This record gives sequence, C-alpha cells and structure tokens, in this order.
Amino acid sequence: MADLSNMEDIALRKTEINSKLEKEMSNLSLLRDALKKSNTNTENMLSILTSFEGRLRKLEQTIVPVYNETENLRRRQENIDKTMTTLDHVLGYYHISQEADMMIKDGPEMHGLDRYLQQMDKILEALNYFKKNNQNTVELRDVAALFEQGKDCLQAEFQTLLARHGRPVPPVSVLDLIGGDEELQGDTSDVQMEHLPEKVIEDLSDISKWLITNGNTTDFLKNYITMRSSMLIKSLTGHFSKKASTALLKSPFEAGHRRTGSAAEMIKDEQCDVDIDVYITELTALLKLMQSELQLLVQIVPEKYQRSVYDNIVQPGLESVVNEGETLAAYSRKSIGRHEFSSVLSIFPVVKHLRSIKPEFDRNLEGCQAPTRAKLASLLSTLGSTGAKALEEFIDNIKNDPDKASNMPRDGTVHELTNHTMVFMEQLQDYVETAGAMLLMHGEQAAPSEAVDDRKSRLKLADYCTKVLSALGLNLSNKAETYSDPYLKPIFMLNNFNYILKSLRRSGLIDLIHKWNKDVEMFYEEQIMDQKKAYSQSWSRVMHFILEMNEPMSSQRMANPDAKLKDKEKQNIKDKFTGFNKELEEILRTQKGYAIPDQELRSSLKKDNIEFIIPAYKIFRDKYKRMNFTKNLDKYIKYTVEDVEEMINRFFDTAA
Repeated sequence: MADLSNMEDIALRKTEINSKLEKEMSNLSLLRDALKKSNTNTENMLSILTSFEGRLRKLEQTIVPVYNETENLRRRQENIDKTMTTLDHVLGYYHISQEADMMIKDGPEMHGLDRYLQQMDKILEALNYFKKNNQNTVELRDVAALFEQGKDCLQAEFQTLLARHGRPVPPVSVLDLIGGDEELQGDTSDVQMEHLPEKVIEDLSDISKWLITNGNTTDFLKNYITMRSSMLIKSLTGHFSKKASTALLKSPFEAGHRRTGSAAEMIKDEQCDVDIDVYITELTALLKLMQSELQLLVQIVPEKYQRSVYDNIVQPGLESVVNEGETLAAYSRKSIGRHEFSSVLSIFPVVKHLRSIKPEFDRNLEGCQAPTRAKLASLLSTLGSTGAKALEEFIDNIKNDPDKASNMPRDGTVHELTNHTMVFMEQLQDYVETAGAMLLMHGEQAAPSEAVDDRKSRLKLADYCTKVLSALGLNLSNKAETYSDPYLKPIFMLNNFNYILKSLRRSGLIDLIHKWNKDVEMFYEEQIMDQKKAYSQSWSRVMHFILEMNEPMSSQRMANPDAKLKDKEKQNIKDKFTGFNKELEEILRTQKGYAIPDQELRSSLKKDNIEFIIPAYKIFRDKYKRMNFTKNLDKYIKYTVEDVEEMINRFFDTAA
C-alpha cells in the first residue's frame, strides 16, 4: 500500500514539472520574438541618426562661415565706435585749455565750487594724457599752466572762505560751555561751537580733499593752521581782562578779634599780573576751544594730516597759558624769597584746577607731538614743585623766626607769627589733596605720580600740619622766654594756644590732623590748663596775706573778738590788710595791661580769678572786721568783697 501511494505522488509531481516546463518554453519563445523586434528597431534608429548627423555636418559647413563673418563685422563696428569716442575725447584734451580758461580765471566763487572742481577734474585728465602720450608739446604746457592756476585759485578760495567766515567764539558761548563750574564733570569732548557755517565747512572739506588727492599739495594747510590758531588765541584772550590780583585768597576771622587779616594784607610789594580767577577760567576755556577746534578740523582736513595740523593749531594757545602759569610760578618763587607765603597760595587753586582737567587735555592731545603733550605736564610740575618748596620753606621760616623782645607783643596777645601761620594753614583746608600731592610728588621724599592718591595726599598734609604746629609751639615757647614779667609768659602762651586750638576747630583742620595724630586736640587742651595754672601763681603774693600763712591768730583770740589785742597783734593784722591792698592794686595795675583778646577765654580767666580769690578774701575780711585792731578801719579794710570782684573784672581791660 505504501509503495502504491509513493508511485502516485511521483506521477503527480512529474505532471506538474512537465506543465511548468511547457509554460517556460512558451515564455522563451515570446522573449525571442521581442528581442528580434528590438534589434530591428535599433537598426532603424541607427540609420536615422546617421542620416541626421550627415545633414547637421552639411548645415555647420554652411552656417559657421556666415557667423564668423558677422562677428568680425560686429567687432569692427565696436572698434570704430570706440575709436570715434576716444578721438572725440582726445580732441577735447586739445581744446580744454580754451574751453576752461575763462572759468579757471574767474575762480570757483563765480561759477560754483562743484562746477569748478568738475572742470579741474577734466583738466587733470588732459594733463595726465599729455604727460603719457605727448610730452614736450604746447598743449601739455598750456594744460599744466591752467592746472596750476586752478590749484592756486582753489587755495585762494580756501583762504578766502576761512577769512571771510571765521570769527572768534563769542565770550558768552565759551562761558556757557564752561557753565561756571571749576571742576569738569564727565566726558566734556562733545563741545558745540559754531566756528563756520555748515555750507562753508562742506566747501572747505571738498577743496581740501581735492587739493590733497588730485592737486598733490598741502600748502593750503599752512593757511588753515595760521587762521585757526589765530582764532583760537582771539577767542581765548580777547574777552578775558588781565587785571592785577589784589586779593588772592581771604580767610575770615572771628568777630571781636583785634588781629584780623587776609592773605592780601600780607602782600606788600610786587603784585602778580596774573589774575587767578581769570587764569583758571582761561584754562577751562582753552580746553573747550581745543576740543571744538578738533571737531571742526576733522570735518575739513583728511585724516592723514589731522594730528599734525591740530598740533600746530593748539601750540600758540597752550604756550600762552603755560607762559602765564610760569609767570605765576616765578612770582611765587619771589614771594617765597621774601617770606610772603600766603601770596604763594595763589598757585594752589590753579594746581587744583589743572590737576582736575589735565586728563581731558591729555585725551584731547593724543597723537600730537611729545613736546606739545608735555607742556601742561611741565607747567603742573613747575607749579607743584613751587608749592612744595613754599610749604617746606614755611616750616623753616617758623623755626627760624627770631626771638626778639622788640617784636613781642607787650600785652601778651597772639603773636603775629601765630596769626600768619594759622591763616596760612586755614587756607590749605580748601586744597587738602592738592597740597598733599605737592608734598608727595615734589617734597624731600618724592613719590612717583602713580603712587599718589587722595587718601595718601590727605595723610601727607595732616603730617605736614602736625610739623607746622610743632615748629610753631617750639618757637612760641622760646619767644615767651624774652618776657621779663614771669606771669606774662603764661598769658602769652595761653593766648596763642587758645587761638591755635580755636582756629583748628573752626576751620576743620583738627579733623584732618587727627588722621595723623589723634592726640593734638588733647595736647592743646592740656597746655591751656597748664598755662592757666602757671598764670594763677601771679596771685601768690596776694594770697600770701589772706591765707594767714605768717603768724596766724590763735583760736582763742578769734573766739573773743572784743578782747583787747596786743600791739603786736594789731600790727600783724594791719600788715596783712596793707599788704593785701598793696598787692591787689599792684596786680590790677599790671594785669590791666595784659591782653586776652578772646572774649570766652577772658571771661573764663576772670571767673577763675574770682573763684580763687573772693572766697578766701571774704573769710579773711569777715574774720578780722569784727576785731578791734584799729580806730581807722577804712584805712585798712579798703575794699569790700564786691569791690575786689569788680577790680578783678577790670583785668585785661586794655585788650577788652
């Protein structure tokens, strides 16, 4: 059964295979037919293409010669056109001299600058043509002469425009820009001043560019430098008066002080011809004018020449203000030689202002020659070294001020040296950083400028003020020794110490000095107390009689005032009252000639005297008034307690 089944399967598969084989044979027959048709079509297509290629070859052989001939004709036409154009152009070169002669002679003003420059461009073109193609010809000489004449006319027009429209800047415009501020704040480079009308600036710019680019000349820039530097000087100095400075700086004094004064009162001889306020204004005005001049220049002069032209424009203005500053420094040096130190202070506001605006000057002068950039730095150094020398010489002058009795105030009031010293120091209060920087940069131990800042400057001036006070105190102490009256010495020192302390407090210098030495105020307070104690010793002869240090009465006698006194006891009491009266009158006579100009100190000293004398005198007077020691009581008990107090209140009356 199994074999039969397998045989059936094999027969079935053989049938399927035969069927597929027949189908594939049929497909192969169809494919052969299609291939035959394709070959036939390919042969037909090749035949067509071969025929088409032959026809194209014949067409090319016919058309290409025609095309080449046409192109040659076109090129010939273009060459003819170009030749005609060039010929017309070249012919124009030969006629340019005659055509442009009249316009060039008339100048740009008559025909307009734009037309004139266009004509000059044509002349330049002709000039270049003849130089290249026809040298040593009449045409070249004519065109060259016309070109030079045109250049001259353009330079003349440039100069005419500058001269006709240039005016000094009105003073009100300068002052408006300065704004009355001594210190420049922020960026001040955007300065607006109308030097020339806008159209004139445009024309000047066009002429400038043409002459440099096409005319190959910069001669006209010399005229620009001359005229603009002149305008800068006129704008700077034409409206600022040069009056003598008669009151450089002033320092107020408290009311009631019999010695008042100012820096101007100390200037006796030669006066400086530089007005400080005007000079400071000029410095700022110069900066503004320079900034404005640079803004004008960059609109007219090509960039390549801007810095060299600007350098030459600003030099006269810089030299003018530098010369004035050097005059001020020379005057200050003479003042130092005459020991007129307060007049030297005139340079301090100048240095302060110059230090504040110098960075703006430096920025404005970037790119200029080194000598130009160094002018203000040199002036600042000169003024700074002069100020430092004055400050150092001032201390030496205090140390070496002679201790002559003839120069001493007879009443023991504030010495002139103290007065002048404090006036000088008070005026430094407005220039703390400036004076400190002077000492740091130009003093005995000079520091580089980059090492100087405001904090160090303040400390340096505080140190300096401490040295001044120390020198003054030592000199005053030596001067006090010239008094023959031992009690006028403490009065003199008391007046001077009190004046110094009050001046330091009033001016605010004490706060500055405390940054260097915090004990200065306490030192003067202690000195004032010590001098008061020393002065109180002047009452010792008066107190000697009323304190009963010599032969006091026994307590038994005092307990019985009605008891009869011995003659010796009576005489002892009489001697006490007589001695007291005599010494009181003598001290009144003497101390009425003492001066205590400060009202507060005078009242304080009188109050101390009253508190020191009156209680003791009242006890003494009450004690012996009850005792029968004389029949003529008024002869010995001459003064009531009120009388003595009134007498003490009359002390120092000459100076009151």
